[in-house]
Amino acid sequence: MNKTIRIGTRDSELALWQATTVQRKLENLGYKTELVPVKSTGDLVLDQPLYEMGITGIFTKTLDVAMLNGTVDIAVHSMKDVPTHLPKGIVQTAVLARATSTDILATKGSFTPEKPCTIATGSLRRKAQWLNRYPNHEVVDLRGNVNTRLQKLQNNDWQGAIFAKAGLERINVLPDNFENLDWMIPAPAQGAMVIVALEKDGFSKEATSKLNNTEADICTYIERAFLQKLEGGCTAPIGALAECIDGEIQFKGVLFSLDGQTKLEIAKQCPKNDYKDLGASCAKEVLDNGGKELMEVIKSEIEK
Repeated sequence: MNKTIRIGTRDSELALWQATTVQRKLENLGYKTELVPVKSTGDLVLDQPLYEMGITGIFTKTLDVAMLNGTVDIAVHSMKDVPTHLPKGIVQTAVLARATSTDILATKGSFTPEKPCTIATGSLRRKAQWLNRYPNHEVVDLRGNVNTRLQKLQNNDWQGAIFAKAGLERINVLPDNFENLDWMIPAPAQGAMVIVALEKDGFSKEATSKLNNTEADICTYIERAFLQKLEGGCTAPIGALAECIDGEIQFKGVLFSLDGQTKLEIAKQCPKNDYKDLGASCAKEVLDNGGKELMEVIKSEIEK
C-alpha cells in the first residue's frame, strides 16, 4: 500500500464533502490518499442553462482529462452528473451507499401552489414535472453550486427553488422552510456517489471496489440503463427510481415533454437477481408507446 491514491474532485463544497468521505473510507482501510480539486466548465459558466451548452458530462469531463493525463488516479462524482457512457479507458469501480433520492422545494415561508408562482431550477426534468403538476406556474433557470443557488433564492422574488435533498443534507444547509416532493421522480442515480478509475490501474480499482454498496450499485445500474436506452445522446426530462424492497426490485420511470404537458410513465418489478434487463426493457416499452416520437420532438426543440 505504498502508492498514494490521488482523488480528483470538483472544488465546490458538496464535491469536496463527497471526495473527503471517500478519502476517509480509503484511509480507514489503510490506503494513503491526496485530494486534488479542479474546476469544471459546469462550475465556471453560470449564465447559460446546462442543456444549451451541448456538452455531455459537463461536470465530469475535466476530471476525466485529469485522470487520462495522469494528474489524478480516481475521481468522485455525484452519480447523476456522470454520462452513461464513460470515456475509453475509465471504468466505474464503486457506488457508495445511497442517500435519499428525494427532491425538495426550498421556500421563503408559506407556499401556496394554487396561486401563480415562480419556481427556479436548472433541471429540465424538474421543470417538466413541476409544470405537469402546476401548469399555471412560471419556471425560471437556476445555476451554480448549492450555496449559490440557495443565495439566489433569497435574492430574487421567486416563491421557491428545487434541490436534491441529499446534497443539502450532506453539507448541512437544508433550509428551515422546505417541502419534500415525494411525487417527483428523481434523476437516475440521484443521491448516489460513484468512484471511477483508469481501467489499467489495478491498484486503485481494487482499493476503491472495497467501498461498493451492492444494493446501490444494482438500483443505479437499472436507472442508468433506462436513461441510456431512452436518451440516445439527447438531454431530456427523464426520471427513474429503482428500489430494493423485500428482495424485489420496484422500478418507476418517466419521460416528459419539455413543457410538461405530455407524460409517459412505466412501473415494473422483478426479483432482485433478474435486474440486468429491467431498465433497458422498460425504456424500450416507453419508446414503443410514444417515447420515440417524443424524444425526436425534444431533440428538435433543444436544437432550435
